[in-house]
Amino acid sequence: MTHGRIKLSLFLNYFVIAMLLNSVGTVILQVQNSYGVSESSASVLEACKDLSIALVSFLVASYITRIGYKKAMLIALGLVGTACLAMPSLGSFFMTKVLFVITGTSFALIKVSVYATMGIITTDKKEHASFMNFIESFFMVGILIGYFVFSAFVNDADKQSTSWLNVYYLCAAIALAAFLLLLSAPLDETSVRADESKPLLKDFTDMIKLAAQPLVLIFIVSAFTYVLIEQSIMSWLPTFNSKVLNLPSTLSIQMASILAASTAVGRFSAGFALRKIHWFYVLVICLVAASVLVLVAIPLARSSSGVAVTGWGNAPLGAFVFPLIGLLIAPIYPAINSVILGTLPARQHGPMSGLIVIFSALGGTTGSIITGNMFQVFGGEVAFYSSLVPITILIVCLYFFNRLQKKSAAHIVFKTASH
Repeated sequence: MTHGRIKLSLFLNYFVIAMLLNSVGTVILQVQNSYGVSESSASVLEACKDLSIALVSFLVASYITRIGYKKAMLIALGLVGTACLAMPSLGSFFMTKVLFVITGTSFALIKVSVYATMGIITTDKKEHASFMNFIESFFMVGILIGYFVFSAFVNDADKQSTSWLNVYYLCAAIALAAFLLLLSAPLDETSVRADESKPLLKDFTDMIKLAAQPLVLIFIVSAFTYVLIEQSIMSWLPTFNSKVLNLPSTLSIQMASILAASTAVGRFSAGFALRKIHWFYVLVICLVAASVLVLVAIPLARSSSGVAVTGWGNAPLGAFVFPLIGLLIAPIYPAINSVILGTLPARQHGPMSGLIVIFSALGGTTGSIITGNMFQVFGGEVAFYSSLVPITILIVCLYFFNRLQKKSAAHIVFKTASH
């Protein structure tokens, strides 16, 4: 009960960051409309958030205990709140890029700090696991609500209108509420402050050595490829809905929420499936099914024409079917993360987590930029058809990852038995 204010603040932290971080697809569509930005130029917004996440996460791994978890979160909320307040008055494509750099930086600070703070404010493993599930679920709630909140400020009558920028006043208010709650909540960090922080160079060399291992290398390629697929779809789905399915901008953004909802359901359902079926078979089945869905959904999008779409009731079938790909690809990322961390010794979990964050961010950036350029040159249908290529690559990667993981696990068991 004594940590009630901190827990509520952590929920708000994740909520506002989820809204902002995953609004990139919505904003990609809006900057094209409001500022006349091309698809390839708009795709840079993904890099603004992902590269800042990768860089700051790497630095934070070494120095976060010197800053302090509470102070790091307050800095992040202050940066986000200030950027949100500046957006409506300084609205431009440049300011939008600045906003996503700040959002990525703040997300890195908040995620590392929230995860570490959970160890301080929970009493046992069960409470920790329960709180982790609640806060990650709340992140998905932030994504879902974000689509509807952002769409509420979009002016369909005037596509060039910048009225959507007013949503950032609301985001700033939520960030301020979280800031004040955290500021007023006591948090004893003496136990973690006592731990020594490794130098940045040592963390870097540890990660390089780890990345050179064949098992870790094939995992990195798998994680990179997965996030490339996920972010290319998530970031460009509102634009696909608008330019290929000819939905109004508001509805294009709202219907992208189906992807977030199906992703949440997919991860929840996979938790049960993975208890009974080996992870490799579950993931390959999911990827094959995802390929089939792409082949079915795109022609549905092509065939939908003629009637002006005014709402969910008369939206084309393709708008409902394609986002269900989230249901099928959702289990992959947490499953492979769990496999690699479960295979490696505990002392390597720190540098491995750094590699996960860095290459996931790079995968997201690459996917969005490739998709943005394909949208501009070949159109939305070809851009989304192209997801079949990384899906095929990922199936091959998982095959080798599974083989190497079995060998590594057997080696660890043999070493343990011999001792």
